Amino acid sequence: MSDTAIAFPHLGIYLDNVPKSFTVFGFTIALYGVVIAIGMAAGLWLALGVAKKYGHDGELVWDYFLYGIIFGLIGARIYYVVFAWDYYKNDLLSIFNLRKGGLAIYGGVIAAFLTLFLFCRKKKINYLTMVDICVPGLALGQAIGRWGNFFNREAFGEYTDSLLAMRLPEVAVRPNEITEAIAAHAADGAIQVHPTFLYECLWNLMVIAAMLLVWRCKQFEGEIALVYLGGYGLGRSWIEGFRTDQLHLPGTQIPVSQLLAVILVVFSAAVYLYVMRKRKGQGETSEKN
Repeated sequence: MSDTAIAFPHLGIYLDNVPKSFTVFGFTIALYGVVIAIGMAAGLWLALGVAKKYGHDGELVWDYFLYGIIFGLIGARIYYVVFAWDYYKNDLLSIFNLRKGGLAIYGGVIAAFLTLFLFCRKKKINYLTMVDICVPGLALGQAIGRWGNFFNREAFGEYTDSLLAMRLPEVAVRPNEITEAIAAHAADGAIQVHPTFLYECLWNLMVIAAMLLVWRCKQFEGEIALVYLGGYGLGRSWIEGFRTDQLHLPGTQIPVSQLLAVILVVFSAAVYLYVMRKRKGQGETSEKN
């Protein structure tokens, strides 16, 4: 297997030359960054579409977009570096090198939500309404952005021989992400793994579909955000279990993103049930009056 090849053997897909970057006028551009940029643009497009369809001001989405992107990227990097500190502590300058990946989705999500909260406070607009408008676009950006992991040969799972199994050249991946199980099944310089980037991409598309369906009969502000947090968290809680590059809580073997995903599923379900019960109580009170 060549150093630039990627294959999905059980699907009959064999890609002989999948580069990590390309050169324009002597400047090397990482495909990881290109994919992230495409994801951002697609997410903005969807958020603007949602705002227009449901009668909201698209200009506010535009105004927030730049802040959300900048602080979202910063948050994604900080989250990754904090929980992978042993990798960066002896080479602090590598913290600023994003060309090799190292962005944690949850860090970006947390930063984007906090930035939106401050943005809404400044603009004096309803935070929950803006979150509902933006989260479908956020999920689309995540779905597309995961393909950056494909080009970087990263964020994959344990060994598998399932239908979607992905085969990668061993020299193209980080040695610390190759587990004993993966190494034991390596052959001809190639490893075969779960394409967790693909699992998450497909899952996110289903979450987007669910959010857009709920929008049609939305009952309260923030409902779409709860669908996103619970839906994405549900998928991430099991997909994260496959991955070999998990970030752990310091001093433990607990995957921090998996734990956070479970917490968000429980949180979103609890808030949804609370709001619906409260609305039901208010409805019964109105009927009596």
